[in-house]
This record gives sequence, structure tokens and C-alpha cells, in this order.
Amino acid sequence: MQRRSQAAPLPSCMQPGILEAGCDEAGRGCLCGPVVAAAVILPDGFSHPGLIDSKKLTERRRAEMREVVLASAVACAVGICSPAEIDELNILNASIEAMHRALAALSVRPGAIIVDGNRFKPFADIPYTTVVKGDARYANIAAASILAKTTRDRIMDELAAQYPGYAWEVNKGYPTAAHRDAIARLGITEHHRRTFRLN
Repeated sequence: MQRRSQAAPLPSCMQPGILEAGCDEAGRGCLCGPVVAAAVILPDGFSHPGLIDSKKLTERRRAEMREVVLASAVACAVGICSPAEIDELNILNASIEAMHRALAALSVRPGAIIVDGNRFKPFADIPYTTVVKGDARYANIAAASILAKTTRDRIMDELAAQYPGYAWEVNKGYPTAAHRDAIARLGITEHHRRTFRLN
């Protein structure tokens, strides 16, 4: 029986030879908790077969790849916007603001930025490119998706311990039937996004 070959590792970035930061966010569609973004600069030519879109990884594998990203990146950082900021700015603007905060926190100034999706705003006069499904095309965006997702999941796990009953350790704040049922029974918390449909 012939073994199925693995997909080739993703290219490290869109523009080799430039310190290019990949950006992605986690938590846009959630009913509660922050939106978390990450920016990652990988070494030129870096590749790893496990560095793929975070949504395609198990929780355990994401945790393993988080350590790979932290150990391998030239620079990486996260940015966070709170539920109150999301309500004030709207989720799109808050997501972009979180990316800007991640980029500002990098220890190395990137020469270019590539962002997962199709919306972004200029940051510090650095040229940028938006890439639809970029987390499945470039390793630096995939790395950012993993760092953002694992950071946010850890935040939601901590909040779950403070607010039992909402099962945030399982649903991570996403609009599952169980989460909506908990809101109906227990009410909303300070971490819920009041501009979202919560019931």
C-alpha cells in the first residue's frame, strides 16, 4: 500500500531577504474574551512540517508548535484588545488594533508585513500585503496564527476558572449552544462583548 506523501513545508515568508512579519488574530467570532493578534518574523528559509494553519492542528500539537515558534523566531509578539475595546471600536478595527500592538511590541522592526485576510490599516509606514488564507500559504502567518490562538486559549482557560458554568475551557468563548444556554441561565459577565448577539 502506497503511503500518502506529506505536503511540502510552507515558505517562510512572501519576500525572502526582508525581515517580514506575518500577522494573524484569534477570537474574532467569539462572544466573550479579548481578540488576540500575533506578529512573527521567521529566519529566512525557515521551514517546519508542523507549521500550518492553527485551525488544522490539535490543541496538543498547537502547544508543541508554539514552543517551536518561540524558539525559532527572529522576533515575535502578541497584541490584545479587550472586550470593552471591541465594543468601542467594533471587531474589525479591534482586530487590526491588536495586530498593530503586536507589531509595535516586536524587538526588531520589520521591513514588510503580510496579514492573513483582506483588511488592514497602515502601520508605521511599513509596506504591507493582505493575503486571503495566508495562514495556509506562508509559515510566518501560520506561526502568528498559532501564537495568537494558544495565547488566547490560555486566557480563556484562566477566565473559565473564575467564571465556572460557561465552559470557556471548552468553547473558548465561541457561540456554542451550551455557551448561549449558560448566558441565558447565568447572565452576561464583564468579559462578554455587549455589542454582539449574546442570546
